[in-house]
Amino acid sequence: MSETLCQAPAHGAPLNEWLAYCEQIHPKTIELGLERVALVAQALQLRFDCPVITVAGTNGKGSTCAMLEAIALQSGYRTGVYTSPHLVSFEERCRIGGEIVFAQDLVPHFEAVEQARFSAGTQGKPVSLSYFEFTTLAIARIMSQSKLDVAILEVGLGGRLDATNIFDADCAIITSIDIDHTEFLGPDRETIGREKAGIMRSGKPVVVSDPMPPQSVVLHAEQIGADLWQAGRDFNYSGDRQQWNWAGRGKRFHGLAYPALRGANQLINAAGVLAAFQALRQVLPVTAQAIRQGFSLVDVPGRFQIVPGQPSLVLDVAHNPHSVAALAVNLDAMGFFPVTHAVFGAMHDKDLAAVMQRIGPLVDRWYFTDLPLPRAEKASDLVKRWQALQMVGQRPREVPAQAFATPSQALKAAVKAADPADRIVVFGSFYTVGGVLSEGVPRLDSPHWRNQSSE
Repeated sequence: MSETLCQAPAHGAPLNEWLAYCEQIHPKTIELGLERVALVAQALQLRFDCPVITVAGTNGKGSTCAMLEAIALQSGYRTGVYTSPHLVSFEERCRIGGEIVFAQDLVPHFEAVEQARFSAGTQGKPVSLSYFEFTTLAIARIMSQSKLDVAILEVGLGGRLDATNIFDADCAIITSIDIDHTEFLGPDRETIGREKAGIMRSGKPVVVSDPMPPQSVVLHAEQIGADLWQAGRDFNYSGDRQQWNWAGRGKRFHGLAYPALRGANQLINAAGVLAAFQALRQVLPVTAQAIRQGFSLVDVPGRFQIVPGQPSLVLDVAHNPHSVAALAVNLDAMGFFPVTHAVFGAMHDKDLAAVMQRIGPLVDRWYFTDLPLPRAEKASDLVKRWQALQMVGQRPREVPAQAFATPSQALKAAVKAADPADRIVVFGSFYTVGGVLSEGVPRLDSPHWRNQSSE
């Protein structure tokens, strides 16, 4: 794929100029494949001198990475974490020692990747990299030079052909697998599972957290001789309302407190995290106390994040049928709210009808929003989709829907309409949740509550 010509930022230019440059130089937003990114990585002499844990899956990747990081930090290890996408600022994608990196500290690594593109190219032409590939290499470089004890890499898309897969995982984790990104990964779970299984390495452990994984994942592990840790076979968990237990391959943990991340699905992720640490116990031992502390302190914005206020606010980046089903279960478990207001925006390539059908019974008012990128479904079209579902009898009660230009405008409208006892759920794309977090976490104070207080 040919390079789009534009001028690179000057030496020492701020990070936002480099990000704008990365968006312009490659003709495709997404182009899977390892050949180009591997050439540049080789020119950078990029490698990790510590164990690498790579995390793939449809849902649960970010939470899994955060739990791995929290437990490792409590064990005294220096961690490096790469996740994507971000909610508000690009720097969120990289954490060193538990802290988000500074923008200016990333700039020299963007400059190094740009130089390596040319040195790895031919006939005076640089190797063409997509935005994701370029930024992945820059973040990997700062991590590789940060004297880490463990590097945790979240796969961006798929696994086999994702830029993160140029690094050999000492332990791979595959979380839940469902239908998503079908234009890149395939039309069914078996095909998608095979793509995600590409992060496995021969002779190395792979933890499969999905309780019902595609057979393609299990077969690939067997074919390449990976050390498969399969949920329900090699490890399992149980619990009651107060605590939970984990058991796997000669090791047990009893009386564990539930992870600080809310949602029933988080226990599946937590069980996989413990399996990974058990698989890596020879090179990355952790204590039972570190596990307990890590689970109690872990925090990931935008994953069933409940913000106290009047009305209550729930933030969740659920944007496909599988993750929205988990969100619906978690919302049900919250108890009774007179009215649920939903702010929603998503990409047009998602199964939006299935998303609306799954969570629709819980929603009393919709506030659909535009998002600032071409792949996003227009808010006005989301309104039409919802109305079409109601017209064919799939929604017997009339639920109003409005369109807004931005997530923050949609949230303001929801707050204005809500009573103090109501609930507002902001979900969908990272851009939807990020849009309402751009000026900090909203602390809601219903105008109805203010009016009652002043009377």
